[in-house]
Order: sequence, then C-alpha cells, then structure tokens
Amino acid sequence: MLRTASLALALFVFWLLLSGHYTVWLMTAGLAVSVLLALAGRRLGFADEEGHPVDRVIAGLTYWPWLAREIVKSSITVTKIILDPKLPISPRLFHTKVSARTPVGVATYANSITLTPGTITVAVDRENDRFLVHALTGAGADDVEAGDMDRRVKRFEGRAE
Repeated sequence: MLRTASLALALFVFWLLLSGHYTVWLMTAGLAVSVLLALAGRRLGFADEEGHPVDRVIAGLTYWPWLAREIVKSSITVTKIILDPKLPISPRLFHTKVSARTPVGVATYANSITLTPGTITVAVDRENDRFLVHALTGAGADDVEAGDMDRRVKRFEGRAE
C-alpha cells in the first residue's frame, strides 16, 4: 500500500509541476485522478517494485549525480572527437560483466551505459550476466570494462560490494 501511496503522490506532484494551476478545484481533481491512476496501476501490476522502485530513491540520490557528471564528461570527450578533423575513433564491440541481480539494477546499468555518450548497450544476456556494448573509442570501452559503473549500480540496487 505504501508503494501505491508513493505513486499517487509522485503522480500528483508531477501533475502540479506540469499544470501550473493551483485552484482548489483543479488541485482536488488532480489529486483524485492521481489516486485513481495509482490504484489502477496497482491493480494492473505496474505499481510494483520494478515499475515504481520507490525504495531506490535514497540510493539514487548518490547514483544520479555521479551519472550526470559521467554524462557531461563523456559529452565533452565525444564533442572533441567529432570536432577533430581526423575523427580519432576506434569503435569496439565487446562483452562486459553485469553484477546487478534485480530487473531495476540491470535496467539501470544498461540505460546508464546507453545514456553516456560514446557507448550503447546493444544486447542484454541475463543467462550469462553480461551486456554486449558498442563504444566509439577504446578509452570509452576501457571505462565500461573498468567496472566503476557496475559497482555503483550494485550499490544502487542495495547490495554491498
């Protein structure tokens, strides 16, 4: 029930941010619709731990800023490569290990790789706990293979190192 209430609150706050209208009537209607949607989500099964991982919010407060920094650093690197007339790329396709065990952890890790410019998760192999990753440069591939992101996602999903 806590997850459903959290989802209703998140939907209502999102509605308030998008709406910009704060009359009693509209806020009441927004709250009612948010609660109904959360209840429907619970009934339909998307308000579960995978669809609304509210228990990961605290861990996310340390992971998301780190990921944002990595995205910015990688964006600068990729921009420099694109602007270089010689276009010094060395694309690589490789497998990397996945320590994440939960669906939220695996999705977070795969999406984090893809969000970081210069790398993309091409395939997920859950049976062998690995991803197929494409990197624009050897340095980008080395960063993924170093495992820092993998360790941070492992912490994010609540597992000690």
